[in-house]
Amino acid sequence: MDTGHNTRGRLALALVAVIAWFGVLLQLWLSIRIALGNGKTLADGFIAFFGYFTVLTNIFAALTSSLPLTVGRTRLGRWFGDGMVLGCATTAILLVGIVYHLLLRNVWAPEGLQWVADMTLHYAVPIALFVYWISFPPSQKLSIWAPLSWSLYPLIYLAYVFARGELIGSYPYHFIDVTNLGYVKALVNSLSLLIAFVVLGCVVNGIARLRRDQHTRPSIEE
Repeated sequence: MDTGHNTRGRLALALVAVIAWFGVLLQLWLSIRIALGNGKTLADGFIAFFGYFTVLTNIFAALTSSLPLTVGRTRLGRWFGDGMVLGCATTAILLVGIVYHLLLRNVWAPEGLQWVADMTLHYAVPIALFVYWISFPPSQKLSIWAPLSWSLYPLIYLAYVFARGELIGSYPYHFIDVTNLGYVKALVNSLSLLIAFVVLGCVVNGIARLRRDQHTRPSIEE
């Protein structure tokens, strides 16, 4: 487990976990309340909730920050505590924050608890996990090709969201809405997001390698 026995690192990771789970659970409650308020079923609320890359990635971040602390000795805890997995989660949650800020924040104006959930999922969690990554980089040396491995996560999401759209006729984001844009434009936009993900992954990986070198570089005595 990359958090090791560093008390400060474990406390910082616990803080990320608390913020992430708060945002996820608040949004789940809101999604269900909105669905029921619109005369839909509980299942409709869950379907809407699990359609968003934002929600799935915040769940990913929550698991990555909580399971190493709670079940770190198990295979599941060790897997989520691995530096490669944390790097993927960090890259994905940064993409969530950046895409929201550039493409989505002006699309709607949430109020009340929805605003709280919005700020938590799109800003607080990305910032918290990125700060953790910078402050407590993984001890293992990550491959230079790690961002390409990480890109499997958004690829799986895109396959899922397009299949989901075919089944229910609804897409969570306007820039991949096949109904309005057609498949060509939606796929071009998806490719752009994948490229942005890989670029972000290179930045995340580069930071980890730089910080690791700083930690392992021997001091020079006069």
